[in-house]
Amino acid sequence: MSRTVHPIEQLSYEILRSRVDLSHLPPLTRAVTERVVHASADLDYVTDLVCDEAALAAGLAALRAGAPLVTDVAMVAAGITGRAAVCPVAEPAAAELARTAGITRSAAAMRIARDRVGPGAVWVVGCAPTALTELITLDARPALVVGLPVGFVGAAESKAALRGSGLPAVSNRGEKGGSAVAAAALNALLYREEQQ
Repeated sequence: MSRTVHPIEQLSYEILRSRVDLSHLPPLTRAVTERVVHASADLDYVTDLVCDEAALAAGLAALRAGAPLVTDVAMVAAGITGRAAVCPVAEPAAAELARTAGITRSAAAMRIARDRVGPGAVWVVGCAPTALTELITLDARPALVVGLPVGFVGAAESKAALRGSGLPAVSNRGEKGGSAVAAAALNALLYREEQQ
């Protein structure tokens, strides 16, 4: 798949780069940071994002090798370019597991997805802090976790737990995040994959 960059996107990147110089960042960290800032028009992500170049490289290698991609919600999956995602949150089994286990549907979906994809998947959480918290407790052995859920309840805490878990990850320190931001972080790797 070859992606054509629209002139509006080109102009957006020119404006972004005129406002902040990220040339000192390692290449994958820079790509993720720029794509997140581009998607959100929020320069605070320059200092709020927590990227690990080795984790990003592992995620990129997994994507190149065809690793499964899991998202917490359909909006994250819809924002990811050119890759199908496993996203069981809307399935009846997720609702049933949530009811019987006393957990959120998003957390239940993480359990279901883990059983489907096994180790080595790339996980993208952009909406539900409970999904990220559940993922951390599972023995999912991810290649990469993009953990950028949004909200006032549990979002910052779930991302702090992700950073403390030792899992290979991208996160941010605050309450903001969201589906578009999480998809943008993953797209940065997918677009990088095309360039190599």
